[in-house]
Amino acid sequence: MSRTVLLRWLRGFLPAPVTLKWTERLRAGVGALIGIALTGGVAHLVIGDQTAIPFLIAPMGASAVLLFGVPASPLAQPWSIIGGNLVSAIVGVTCAMFIHDPVDAAALAVGLAICAMFALRCVHPPSGAVALTAVLGGPSIHALGYGFVLAPVALQSFVLLSSAVVFHALTGHRYPHGHAAPPKPAETPDAATFLRADLEAVLARRSELLDVDLDDLEALLRETQLQAYARRFTEVTCADIMSRAVVSITPDTSAQAAFALLARHHVKALPVLDASRRVCGIVTRADLAPARLNGTRGVIERIFNGPLRGPRNGPPCVASLMTTDVCTVAARTPIAELVPMFAHFGHHHIPVIDHDERLAGMITESDLIAGLYRQSFEKAQKRA
Repeated sequence: MSRTVLLRWLRGFLPAPVTLKWTERLRAGVGALIGIALTGGVAHLVIGDQTAIPFLIAPMGASAVLLFGVPASPLAQPWSIIGGNLVSAIVGVTCAMFIHDPVDAAALAVGLAICAMFALRCVHPPSGAVALTAVLGGPSIHALGYGFVLAPVALQSFVLLSSAVVFHALTGHRYPHGHAAPPKPAETPDAATFLRADLEAVLARRSELLDVDLDDLEALLRETQLQAYARRFTEVTCADIMSRAVVSITPDTSAQAAFALLARHHVKALPVLDASRRVCGIVTRADLAPARLNGTRGVIERIFNGPLRGPRNGPPCVASLMTTDVCTVAARTPIAELVPMFAHFGHHHIPVIDHDERLAGMITESDLIAGLYRQSFEKAQKRA
């Protein structure tokens, strides 16, 4: 019996399976490679040949793991790395100056750095190593005094953070994950839906810090809830819930005319169709903002669009403003497959196409919710 208990206890140390795709793992590694290389290179250019200041300090490697490996973590956000590293460097230098015993200075530096990071809401685990480096870095680090805070710590932190922001933007990943205002509770047909306050109350009862952003956790739970609800209606397709009377336009429609259609029909997006009624783009209210309808175009737009997009000084047409990378679904697609499109990929209007790839209808988040509610009501009526 004791052996079974021991084996069960030891199995508790086994790591959970990593569900991240190999392409994402490789992307994280490439990002860290580029980030560290740029950080070291910039530090070398700025500092020059001064060997007293290290071009790279070890905590930057740990920061790279967070910034590129788990960028959604609250511990990997910009204020965490900048604030955490700077305050820890200040604490470490101060302890090294006034406490002669290195063990006592190191212990106090790490402890005070953690308290300071919690107080300033900038907890960043590698910053503990920054405090240790300030104490145990040797005579060359000690000689820098509070200059250690500026170079290398501040310099390398800003360069590494900047490289992470650019890298994630270029590879199509959201970063940083800023704290957003709590969204209004989504209206779902399920009576068991939760509120933001419920989630905050549950987390408040826990005695440990979860390495996940509250907004991301809430979005994940709401998507899971909607997915579980939609799973019960696998026989319902997009054709059953889509809006069939869709207002559409062509690429040569003027922006003013498109904006007027949006206002007249009280819709937020218009599919753009080619001569064969196939979807070639979509235009939204944001694309048709008044600032873009004043008859002139910006320098960047002129460079990329050139003379192919209409008169240089004339009013812009829809072809120059629309989004061409449009997400579409087939009419026979089960509505359960719409959940990640709306909840995870940020789509708000999804064109529905028939077997000939021509526009058949449009689905919005409201259509999805209404369809789920209608099917739920009909099933309840049949059971009664």
